[in-house]
Amino acid sequence: MGHLHSVPARPQLAPCETFAGRAHPRLRPYVLGYAGFRSGDGAALAHRILPVNSTTMILDYEAGGRVVTGPRRDPAVFERTRWGHGVSVGLTPLGVSALLGVPMRELAGAAVPLADVLGGGGEALAERLDAAPDWPSRFAVLDEVLAARVGAMSTDRLALHAWARLQRPDAPRVGALAAELGVSRRSLETRFRRQIGLSPAAVARVARFQRAVWMLAHGRGLSATAADSGYADQPHFSREVRALAGLTPARLCAFLQYRELAPR
Repeated sequence: MGHLHSVPARPQLAPCETFAGRAHPRLRPYVLGYAGFRSGDGAALAHRILPVNSTTMILDYEAGGRVVTGPRRDPAVFERTRWGHGVSVGLTPLGVSALLGVPMRELAGAAVPLADVLGGGGEALAERLDAAPDWPSRFAVLDEVLAARVGAMSTDRLALHAWARLQRPDAPRVGALAAELGVSRRSLETRFRRQIGLSPAAVARVARFQRAVWMLAHGRGLSATAADSGYADQPHFSREVRALAGLTPARLCAFLQYRELAPR
């Protein structure tokens, strides 16, 4: 199940195009996936960033739209930094450390220019992506460039394992997860804040929200989504969507389903 990073801040005249891709198997511990995107007319748009447990690199073909956003538990509307045509890369906590050279906690709730983490390499990479003939070719470029960047960095493997467990639909409650891993809940919370930048409870809450977002984006109805993504009932689902997306479920659904598969 994927993570949906953002939606346009306002309705557009034409649907956004998207094209999803997986990283090479050797990169999958670091990279959640790739997504090509193009706004209806290709112009840069303001976006509403959704709560997400991962870090995302946005490589827009225009220099103003190249940014890295960290995990967050609250929505945010980006008016000044806009993007309209390019590629996004979702990174795991291990990927942030191995590919960007910083722990994910340093990016939590933040957005930084791509140049701050990739230097001049970000501009060169965006140019190569723009020159590639189709989406699969662009994803192959990303595989090549990211594989060459993988480096070693000290990480808390227990926190990374717990983070991955909390993304799953069958994830245990935080207290049960701590007991399963042989640590106290307080210790797990401390290790999460040190490595991830969010608490385990916040990660679990965002993971459930993202499961619901994924279902809505793929045509599931509101009632079925509320039931299948783990909410107690429809009112609980509605409250959580309003709190985490800043939109009603119906409004969020309209944005999410206003997309189409991009041509290769």
